Amino acid sequence: MNRQAKGRTPRRPPPKKPPNSQKDPVGVYCRVRPLGAGDEECCIEVISTTTIQLHAPEGFKTNRNGEYKETQYSFKKVFGISVSQMELFEDVAKPLVDDLIHGKNGLLFTYGVTGSGKTFTMTGSPGQGGLLPRSLNMIFNSIGPYQANRYIFKTDDKNGMEVQSEVDALLERQRRGNNVTVPKTPSSRQKPDPEIADMIKPDEAYKADGVDADSGYSIFVSYIEIYNNYIYDLLEETQEDAIKPKWNGGGTPVRQNTEFIPPQSKILREDQNHNMYVAGCMEVEVKSAEEAFQVFWRGQKKRKVANTCLNRESSRSHSVFIIKMAQAPLDADGTDLLQDKNQVSVSQLCLVDLAGSERTGRTGAEGTRIREAGNINQSLLNLRTCIEILRENQMCGTNRMVPYRDSKVTHLFKNYFDGEGKVRMVVCVNPKADDYEETLLVMRFAEMTQEVEVARPVDRPICGFTPGRRHRNQAFKEELSRRLEERGGPVDRDVSSVMNYMVHSLPPLPSSELTDPHDDITLPRLIEALQNRHRIRQMMIEDYNKAANMMKSMLQDLDANLISKDNFIHEQNGKLAERDKIIQSNKAEMERLEKKNKMQEHKIDILQKTTKIYEDDKRSMQQELETREQRLHRELSEKRRMEQRMHGMVSDTQHKWEKECERRVNAMQLEMQNKLWVKDEKLKQLKAIVTESKTPGRPQPPPRQTQPQRPSREERLPAKRSASPSPLPTTTPVRPLHRRSRSAGGEKWVDHKPTSSLDLGTVLQPVIPNAIQVSTPSEKNLSKCDKYVLTHQEVASDGEIKTQLIKGDVLKTRGGGQAVQFTDIETLKQELTTVPSRKRKSSEGTPTGGDGTDGAWTDVETRCSVAMEMRAGSNMGPGYEHHGITKRRKP
Repeated sequence: MNRQAKGRTPRRPPPKKPPNSQKDPVGVYCRVRPLGAGDEECCIEVISTTTIQLHAPEGFKTNRNGEYKETQYSFKKVFGISVSQMELFEDVAKPLVDDLIHGKNGLLFTYGVTGSGKTFTMTGSPGQGGLLPRSLNMIFNSIGPYQANRYIFKTDDKNGMEVQSEVDALLERQRRGNNVTVPKTPSSRQKPDPEIADMIKPDEAYKADGVDADSGYSIFVSYIEIYNNYIYDLLEETQEDAIKPKWNGGGTPVRQNTEFIPPQSKILREDQNHNMYVAGCMEVEVKSAEEAFQVFWRGQKKRKVANTCLNRESSRSHSVFIIKMAQAPLDADGTDLLQDKNQVSVSQLCLVDLAGSERTGRTGAEGTRIREAGNINQSLLNLRTCIEILRENQMCGTNRMVPYRDSKVTHLFKNYFDGEGKVRMVVCVNPKADDYEETLLVMRFAEMTQEVEVARPVDRPICGFTPGRRHRNQAFKEELSRRLEERGGPVDRDVSSVMNYMVHSLPPLPSSELTDPHDDITLPRLIEALQNRHRIRQMMIEDYNKAANMMKSMLQDLDANLISKDNFIHEQNGKLAERDKIIQSNKAEMERLEKKNKMQEHKIDILQKTTKIYEDDKRSMQQELETREQRLHRELSEKRRMEQRMHGMVSDTQHKWEKECERRVNAMQLEMQNKLWVKDEKLKQLKAIVTESKTPGRPQPPPRQTQPQRPSREERLPAKRSASPSPLPTTTPVRPLHRRSRSAGGEKWVDHKPTSSLDLGTVLQPVIPNAIQVSTPSEKNLSKCDKYVLTHQEVASDGEIKTQLIKGDVLKTRGGGQAVQFTDIETLKQELTTVPSRKRKSSEGTPTGGDGTDGAWTDVETRCSVAMEMRAGSNMGPGYEHHGITKRRKP
């Protein structure tokens, strides 16, 4: 045996319903509102009684080609602008009222854009009652003669009904009559509200067929609204903290300020049959259509409405008017209702006026209105989502869960879509062109809703008593009254009227006129008549006495019965007082539990909000952590790339400096060899001069200053020099030329020389063969070449012009263009130095010319003291200078 866990209530299994394979589609009707006075363009055309066509307004494109598109939509029935409220009621609401009277549920709601006529369709206007007042009129016209007395049916606050006895109902009426304050003018209660004077017309006597006369009926109405996804009771009395008036010493009281307490929201609960209902909602028992509509109008004045750009009185909430009918069979005698709760049948009809979907940009909503519009659109979106999933489950065979609980509207009416009654929808549309986009969405939703099928409700069983009990009881009462009238006259007459009846029932007296004193006929006839009247009178007195005795005994019995009933009433009053105490204690316990429940719900909301905040913080921290990890990975990869790049740069720099050191060593060796070679040449020349000067008789011309030829490598090396003096050179030594720039390679170059460049006329000016010389480079020129050189000139610090050759490689990009990557810079600088003339001192004995200048180049010392040196830079790479030809004087 499994033991139930402590503190947990086992969930009741749903009641077993008889299988029913018959299904009916949701009935969708369309009603077109007349075009307003300020509207000119119409986008809706009624083609037939079941089809309408939408025309896209001017400037609105609906397909990819930019063309206008016309769409047709079909409904169960289309009501044009000329259709009256009566025709609409006969086709839409009358079948639902018939089902209500026969014990079946029904749901009727209006759907559409703001300002499309939903409230007018549901409520109507004076002289043009809508679906709701006409439904009330038909209900009471059908069950009027069969209504039970007030408070015979009583709600059990759990969406069920109970049947009380006549005594309990009488006590309930007395108790509530004592608590209710009677107004000073009783006629004011019967006076109809001028705003709803013509809503209900008694001449429109709609009646349902097949009403069960052997049952008692009672109607209960409730009115709620769903505002910002909260449920409020519109029939609940406004709670005010009213303080008693204080007297200021005069004749008028001074009333203090009263504090208004806003109404509390209601919650949805599930009854034992798994049907949803609003807990704590006030249900008012009504006995006429006028009384029911007065209750509705009292709640209608509390409904949330606001003025927007689209509608002067726009509904800001979904209103639900619930008509609940309780039905119980009569007993076998046909006098009282059965007090068996299982025999009570409860059916309801929900009339829903949905708030219109709207765009905040068109309505100009701000602040609270934006929040209201957002909640309205969200609830309508949840309704569309539930319809879509229902349609998908039915057409595709899926088993997706329908999200009824996402909205209070869908959660309240989920039983109707699960097969608890018929569902009807009236789609109200406004044909003006400004509402075309919203109307298009409404049409698509209506088209999808028609494809949803709802299970047909099953007929409820009737009790096993023989029919016609009420008629037999009425006939028995009429026959009893007739017999009483036959025996003793009218039962409602008083004693004087009875006596007059008895006097007039005596036989009449004959004529007693005597004309002859010897008349022997008249007197005996009169005596006989009087004796006959006396006899009849005695008989009537005896009958009267018998009736009086019988009446007296009946009165005594009645007194005894009344005494017993008084005792019974006192007992019942005592029991009622005890029950009232129990009820009060139960109410106090319920209030305590409700407060505790609300507190727990408040704590749950706080915990949910806290959990949501923590989850948001966790999500944001995870995102931040992921962002930092990504940034760290990027930094690490960048660091590795920088390390590889620095290693490459270090290796390149090391290789470059190794080459530079090697080049400098070679240059230094070459320079030293050149110096040694020059000294050797000078010594050879000196030796030749000395040997020639020793030859007598031949004048020697002064030697020419020539540029000696650079010796070969074997000649420059001192180790390989011969010991014997070398003979005099017969030709002028010429130094071999070398390439001055790497621009003279075999590649194709773009020689970019600006127009502002100066031609220095020196051999150091580079000349690149097969080069395209341009003043401004273009993409076409770069696409034909592999190399690029830019000639740049500037003035150096010593006033000389310095030329820079900026070189680079032409690369192709991914986009098909060209890019230049600069790789080398060569600097060309020209320096000119003059050799001043030097006079020989007269003390040295050097001959001078007659003009005071130096003598001819015949002196050996003079000829050896001046030399010429040429230095040319080699191709040493970027950053190094090429120096020009300079003259310098040896020290």
